[in-house]
Amino acid sequence: MRMEGADRARELEVFSAVARTGSFSAAGRALQLTPSAISRTIDRIEARLGVRLLIRSTRALTLTAEGLGYLGAARRILADLDEAERVIADQGAPRGRLRVSAAFSHGRLCVVPLLGDFARRYPHILVDISLTDTVVDVAGGQADVAIRFGPLADSALTARRIGETGRSIVASPAYLARHGTPRVPEDLHGHNCLNFNFRRAEPVWPFRREGRDYALTVTGNIEANNGETLGQLALDGVGITRVGNFGVVDDLAAGRLVPLLEAFNPGDVEPIHAVFVGGANMPARVRVFVDFLAERLR
Repeated sequence: MRMEGADRARELEVFSAVARTGSFSAAGRALQLTPSAISRTIDRIEARLGVRLLIRSTRALTLTAEGLGYLGAARRILADLDEAERVIADQGAPRGRLRVSAAFSHGRLCVVPLLGDFARRYPHILVDISLTDTVVDVAGGQADVAIRFGPLADSALTARRIGETGRSIVASPAYLARHGTPRVPEDLHGHNCLNFNFRRAEPVWPFRREGRDYALTVTGNIEANNGETLGQLALDGVGITRVGNFGVVDDLAAGRLVPLLEAFNPGDVEPIHAVFVGGANMPARVRVFVDFLAERLR
C-alpha cells in the first residue's frame, strides 16, 4: 500500500533527528517518541529503500554513504515543507534560513557588503553564510546557494551566471624597485611568483603573444588558498602574483600595486555562477537571493 505523505514526512523528520542527535534515545526525546518507535521507523525506511542507512554499534551511530545522501535530501525536503507553510502563513513573503557558500576573498569583498541591503529587503530571511574555498556539496544539502568561479562540472544542479572577473599579474612598486620589472613573460623565471595551492596540477600562468596562447610555469616560495592572501603578500613586497581583478582594483587605482605584462594578457575572463537546486519547488528564499546577486554583481 502506498505510504501517505504525512507518514513519509514524519520518517524524514525522524531520520534527520537521529542523524542530528547521534542516538535513538536522544532523537526520541526530541520528538517525544520512544527509542523503539525511532528504531522501527529507521528499519522501515531501510527496508523500503533496500539499503543500510545507519551502522549501529554500542557506542555510536554512523551514517553510510547512502545515509549521507538520504540525509541531504531529507533536510532539503523538510526545509521546503517549512518554507511552503511559512510562505502561506505570511502571504507569500520569502522567509527561512538561507545557507550560502562563497569563496573567501570574493565573499568578503563582494558578497558580504551586499547582505545588509538584502536583509533590509527581505527581513524574514535568515542568511547563514560560510566563506570557504572548499567546494561544498549543494546537492547533498550542505548549502542552498554556492557561488563558484570558472567552468562548471556537469551536474543536476541549476547554475545562473551572476558576473565575471578577469585576472591580472601584479606586484608592489617596492618589489619592482628591488628586483626589476619583467618586460616579457619569460622574465618571470627570475622572480618570486606567488601562486594558488589548489585547482591546478601545475603552477602555470597563461599568456598570448602575436595571437598565440601559451602557458608558462612559474615558481615561488609561498602558496595560498585564496586571492586575498596572495594580494596582501604582493602588497607587502614579497613577490609577484596573478589574482582576480575584483580583489585588487582599489590597490591598482591607488598605485599600491602595479599591473604587469598587460600586453601579453590573454583576456582570460572567469565566469561567476550561483549554483543551487532548481525546479518548480525551489524555495522562494533561494530564488530572490539569486535574483539579488545577479542584479547587484553584474
